Amino acid sequence: MRIDIWSDVVCPWCYLGKRRFERAVASLGWGGEVEVRMRAYQLDPGASREPGDLRASLERKYGPGAFDAMVTRLVALGAPEGIDYRFDRAQRVNTRDAHRLLAWAWATAPEAQGRLAERLFQAYFEEGADVADHPALARFAADAGLDADAAAATLASTEFGDEVAGDSQAALEREITGVPAFVIEDRLLIPGAQEVDTFVAVLERARQRLAPSPEG
Repeated sequence: MRIDIWSDVVCPWCYLGKRRFERAVASLGWGGEVEVRMRAYQLDPGASREPGDLRASLERKYGPGAFDAMVTRLVALGAPEGIDYRFDRAQRVNTRDAHRLLAWAWATAPEAQGRLAERLFQAYFEEGADVADHPALARFAADAGLDADAAAATLASTEFGDEVAGDSQAALEREITGVPAFVIEDRLLIPGAQEVDTFVAVLERARQRLAPSPEG
């Protein structure tokens, strides 16, 4: 079963959704049956590569109090999933290069892409890392078992920019307007950071629905 996950590395719901989804797959015992690919979706493509104030940015967009409401809710939801959200450290920053790096990881070592995505989420939300900084991104690639020098060379180039743009276009074509979005076999969509039990139920139904019909 192929599952494409549209997400952004600065999306807290995407971090939560990834953890819940992975728990669901593990509980089903489908580890060897599921091919997961992370796809790019920039929530804030106009953000600068220079880190900025996340609170101010969110409250300009959603109104006063939005930041504190988000923090309260997500900190409580993240704890059971082992996520230590530190919104006091997180910064507004452009994620295009982080997505280029994820696209490079998929092309280089697909099995490592999920590890890199996890490392980027952890770095951004728990460590307050700058996920637009090329040396930092290369280190995170090394943490995920990838070659840091090759990652740095990719980041210094314009490679995989077309892949990031292609993912954005593919999201539009699939009418994906929010993330995370889990697309099964390019046919079924699971929107949002669902509860683990919901993921399990939907994945089971999806496998039944997508299973080849028995020969008559």
